[in-house]
Amino acid sequence: MSWDRFATILKTLDPDLFIYDLLQPWAPTLASSLNIPAILFYTASVAAASFTFHGLKNLKREEFPFLEFYINDCFMPTKSSRNEFGRTPPVSSSKERIPQCFEHSSDIILVKSFRELEGKYMGYLSILLNKKIVPTGPLVRDASEEHHENEKEILEWLTKKRKASTVFISFGSEYYLSNKEREAIVNFIWALRFPVGDKEKPKLEEALPEGYLERIGERGLMVEDWAPQAKILQHSSIGGFVSHCGWNSVIESLKFGVPIIAIPMCFDQPLNARLVQAVGVGVGVKREKDGSLEREEIVRAIKQVVGEKDGENIRNKAREMSNYIKIKRDEEVDEVVQEFIQILHKGGLKIHYQNV
Repeated sequence: MSWDRFATILKTLDPDLFIYDLLQPWAPTLASSLNIPAILFYTASVAAASFTFHGLKNLKREEFPFLEFYINDCFMPTKSSRNEFGRTPPVSSSKERIPQCFEHSSDIILVKSFRELEGKYMGYLSILLNKKIVPTGPLVRDASEEHHENEKEILEWLTKKRKASTVFISFGSEYYLSNKEREAIVNFIWALRFPVGDKEKPKLEEALPEGYLERIGERGLMVEDWAPQAKILQHSSIGGFVSHCGWNSVIESLKFGVPIIAIPMCFDQPLNARLVQAVGVGVGVKREKDGSLEREEIVRAIKQVVGEKDGENIRNKAREMSNYIKIKRDEEVDEVVQEFIQILHKGGLKIHYQNV
């Protein structure tokens, strides 16, 4: 049904170029049948993709060339680490889908990244796939474009804090911490989310240890549901970001020059966390053998980033990345446009330029 409807849409619109993502592995085949060039836009880490394809294509069992990505101690959720809401993040049937999406892309693959961060991984992925890897840049919205009901309260609270003295903690929308994990994290702004669609969604007070909100007082601010992440990260009082290392969060943190304290949960997040540490913009939080988090280890990692002396190199590197993004703001997008033009020329389409 989806195939037929989408075929009708493509025939009606008759586009010169079609861009797709990993959720539509069948789309490029359909576009190709209509002589429409299709290009994959990959919005996760190139380092993680190169690691994955190395394993898929490595018939000689050669070692992955980047030693920082050996993940013997890398945490993946176990039964004991699942949240008490009875859910774990959905498992993706990606063994066939992901390779198909990459292989069917016409000539190039667009990636949501930039060379200063992942240049060597782009080069290796290009060799593995025999396709040109073209970065679009981070593509992060300006903080001014975010609007949330609770942002006034949050920003007023942040304004009372000293420069780089506050840690922002958020684990995205697909993983929910256990009571023990929540208890291990204190003195923060915390974007706390519950599973979407829960009919019996627990109140904030019920999800935390008894008396917890009263004990933290003005030291921390709890934010239930969505928080204006870009505006928080942009604020001068933020000194670090405790993150699950979802790719959007990593990119957004680097745009604003905020170092990362990495606590990956699932999917590509452990590999993203390794990348953050490898390029020097963050540190990882070590877990216990059973995958649990300990308060002392979280405190150690935060101090390593926010501490005046210990975290100086990490903070400087995060600022360097932010400056790079600002300087190169439009260069990657210009390169993408030129690649599109070449593909369209190759297909026999004449491009008419107009000065704006």
